[in-house]
Amino acid sequence: MTKDGRVVLPGSESRRWLRETPLETTPEPEGRTRITLLLRRRAPLPDRLVQTAAVVTNEQLSKQFGADPADVALVSEIVQRAGLQVVEADAEARLVTVEGTLAGLTSVFGTELELFEGEDPFRPDPVRYRRRIGEMTLPAELDGIVLSVIGLGTQPIARPEFHVPDSTPQITYSPVELGRLYRFPPELDGTGRRLAVISLGGACRPQDLDDYFAALGLSTPDITHISIDGAPTAPGDGPATRFDLEVTLDLQIAGALAPGATILNYVTHNNGQGILLALRAAIHASPSPTVISLSWGSPEITYSGQLALAMHDLFEDAAALGITVCAASGDSGSSSGMPDGGSHVNYPASDPCVLACGGTSLIADPATGTIHSETTWNTGASSATGGGVSGVFDLPPWQGTADVPPRPDAQEHGRGVPDVAANADNQTGYRILLGGNEICVGGTSAATPLWAALVCRAAQSLDRPLGLLQPLIYQDLKADTVTPGFRDVVLGDNGTYAARPGWDPNTGLGSPHGEELLAVLRQRFS
Repeated sequence: MTKDGRVVLPGSESRRWLRETPLETTPEPEGRTRITLLLRRRAPLPDRLVQTAAVVTNEQLSKQFGADPADVALVSEIVQRAGLQVVEADAEARLVTVEGTLAGLTSVFGTELELFEGEDPFRPDPVRYRRRIGEMTLPAELDGIVLSVIGLGTQPIARPEFHVPDSTPQITYSPVELGRLYRFPPELDGTGRRLAVISLGGACRPQDLDDYFAALGLSTPDITHISIDGAPTAPGDGPATRFDLEVTLDLQIAGALAPGATILNYVTHNNGQGILLALRAAIHASPSPTVISLSWGSPEITYSGQLALAMHDLFEDAAALGITVCAASGDSGSSSGMPDGGSHVNYPASDPCVLACGGTSLIADPATGTIHSETTWNTGASSATGGGVSGVFDLPPWQGTADVPPRPDAQEHGRGVPDVAANADNQTGYRILLGGNEICVGGTSAATPLWAALVCRAAQSLDRPLGLLQPLIYQDLKADTVTPGFRDVVLGDNGTYAARPGWDPNTGLGSPHGEELLAVLRQRFS
């Protein structure tokens, strides 16, 4: 407790990793903004609801494990007493939205703000944003009740995980061809399932979608764009750019491999509050999505503890609701793009409630369905599958037989990344349509919606949600053997970590054999 009777909010120290320049001006004290508070659960969420096939409804989650009305009332009373306004209180997601002046908000939540200009990987021009300085403090009455305060800082958080080749690619594939090569069950198309995509910027042109799917012999899927916190969903007047590439890639791959599914594209801002609100909207939607695809991330070490906590809590909600969340493991090898020479992993892929999707290099003949070789994707330090060991999350029980290596410079074992993989090499990449031009794209951004589409097909066949996949797919893992439902990838490395039989920190359990994986899941749920 501080001298003035306040308490430090754990994990609230601000972190930075993108290039930025401090500005001489400071945020206007009387400028108004909104922030989001995460409150504690009224009761702990049992492991059986996260780690097993048990599923609860939104109503059950709210009543049993949402925010306590007394906590909501106390938080509302304290912030209103300080002249702030409670805009929304979502007891189910345990999020309270508060509005006020920057002076009032920084006073209540004990912090200072500075202005910076820096890059946002999802935007063409530099952006100006607020950054908190140091830790935050809370009124003592809120100690243990408010777990995270998100939104005072508005710095960019994540980067897209795609790669465009600099030279003519060795071979390219349509998503439909990859679905055949990976033996996706051909009689399934995701009908009746809902596939959510979280986009942090850019827009996909309707003509590109119509032309792309028509060329594949498919009808344009049912795609709905949903704006979060005022983020624009319509494409601009100019030509499509690389900043439109991520959302275009996600929608075209997901739609080609699960053309019968309803696709929900949640478009938000690339900052902590934008990401949190989009995850809340997708996870607590009614009806719930079958799967959520996250083709972005950044080094785990760059996330503030309170933002990672808030996201992890929402991912736990997703698992309890039967929602599978897929995320890209990163495209910068074992360093995750950090310049310190160490080994790092991407978040949110490193979250144990998320299916982490790594990348391979695939040489195959689509005409015959023959895979000639599949190795770890690594064409350079900044063009390789992410993977390694989490420094934040402990080794989950379902990875106990995976022989996850120790954390760098430590003896303890953390959560191993990734869980699964698929083609991601930009030299063996995916054909997509951007601005009327066919281009080749690789990256774990591409492997992620591929896996999300496979989840939709499996859920369609089983007529049930799958939830957290890892406890189901790791059950048969044995040393030096191919795990049922997978093609083991045993050659290559991503820098620090070499591929090996069984699970490894490059490609996880391997790439999918869709029909075998469906048979495994059917057995698990029987």
